[in-house]
Amino acid sequence: MARLQASLVAVPYGVGMAGFMRIFSDTKDDATQALRTPPPPKDPAPVTVEPAQGHSGHYFSVHWKFALALLVAALWTGFSVVMAQAWVRDLTVVVGAVPAHLAIYGIAIIPGFMNAFLVASLVLDKRPIFKADLPPLPAITILVAAYNEAQNIAATVQSIALQQYAGGLQVIVINDGSTDATAEVLAGLDYPWLEVINLEHNAGKANALNLGLSHAKHALTITVDGDSYLYRNALHHLVSRYLSDPPNTRAVAGAVLVRNSRKNMVTAMQEWDYFHGIAAIKRLQSLYQGTLVAQGAFSIYDTETVRAVGGWQHTVGEDIVLTWAILERGYRVGFAENACLFTDAPDTWRQFIRQRQRWARGLVEAFKAHGRLLFKARMTTLFIWWDLLFPYLDLVYSMVFVPGLVLALFGVYWIAGPMTLLVLPLTLLVNYLMYRIQTKMFTEEGLHVRRNILGFVFYAQFYSVVLQPACVVGYVQELVSRTKNWGTK
Repeated sequence: MARLQASLVAVPYGVGMAGFMRIFSDTKDDATQALRTPPPPKDPAPVTVEPAQGHSGHYFSVHWKFALALLVAALWTGFSVVMAQAWVRDLTVVVGAVPAHLAIYGIAIIPGFMNAFLVASLVLDKRPIFKADLPPLPAITILVAAYNEAQNIAATVQSIALQQYAGGLQVIVINDGSTDATAEVLAGLDYPWLEVINLEHNAGKANALNLGLSHAKHALTITVDGDSYLYRNALHHLVSRYLSDPPNTRAVAGAVLVRNSRKNMVTAMQEWDYFHGIAAIKRLQSLYQGTLVAQGAFSIYDTETVRAVGGWQHTVGEDIVLTWAILERGYRVGFAENACLFTDAPDTWRQFIRQRQRWARGLVEAFKAHGRLLFKARMTTLFIWWDLLFPYLDLVYSMVFVPGLVLALFGVYWIAGPMTLLVLPLTLLVNYLMYRIQTKMFTEEGLHVRRNILGFVFYAQFYSVVLQPACVVGYVQELVSRTKNWGTK
């Protein structure tokens, strides 16, 4: 019984963190997000920049917020450790002291610390508005690396045209040796700002982006995936966020959302991950001065900084490696939660697993290239250490928690028991906060938050069962393989 009580205060990894967090579902609301790309507006709504507002009430600096969130997480963890002692003793009798500690800390204590830190940070976070004295929007270069995107590339370029961006525009589409009709589709597009580079042979996404970077004329460069669609005012919001952020900012990630979530259950589940988990973590990291992944699907960079760090490396996770290179130079990376881009998520389990294996490999690549970030004295270093723990957490979930669930079905409650279903007061609070934050942003942007209850049920029950083992395989692949294939998402 003591072991089960401990599980109530230390959130299990499998229940509380799928893609980082589960989502609270309220059947009275329309849940998740717009599933298909919204129809292109003929006249995108104008964006007004609100004047800066003074702080009302008590103001906490970001460093005080970080310290307070850390204190809350530490107190929660201390309480969890005390409550888990009987659980540890019970499991030690079965498997020994070291395996028992590794298992319980991996499925409960460490994820509980992360959840508590996230709750406190979301409560304290207030996204800064755009500066009132923004200069005229600068000219920008947009790089679109495309490989076999004949079905999507025209719509992607059209979505850029519909932005009616107020500054100058240079769009470079690099056709990376596509074997379909991508080149023919591009040849039929007629925009004065569009440049097309057709490569004879496929050489990889990093090579394509670096080639485009060599042709970039402007101080700010944005990357967009070839199968994506920019929602209205996305460029305005992304550039304005960059200009409004602290002066040491050198990159800002946009918000990537799922376009094809109605296709099947695989995409319906990913809708929750993109809408809540991924967005919340980027928001949190941005608050503490260092979003860890400015994803290649939609992000803005200082052109000269990207050139100075050597551009995109020929890796599986070229975007995370580039982001960490920028962070290692001491710069800040932000997040624009209202700069929305819709993209097609993998629509089969095989594609999804391969994508998450690539993401896992990218994390290992980032540590190989920029592991020195673990010893940088800045708030973001906490998240680097978290990333270092993910292989351990994923392995424990795959090798301990999932088998524990199976054992529980046969009445063996060493790892999971009936009360595990009641574990979630903290997790529900996390997800409720994320839901409220994201819904508010959607309303402000004129987006519809749709009902996707069945997708949530499968997401909550099965997502981690596939996700965490796939990540474990990805870590192993990066350690034993040197193959670097062209990947998307």
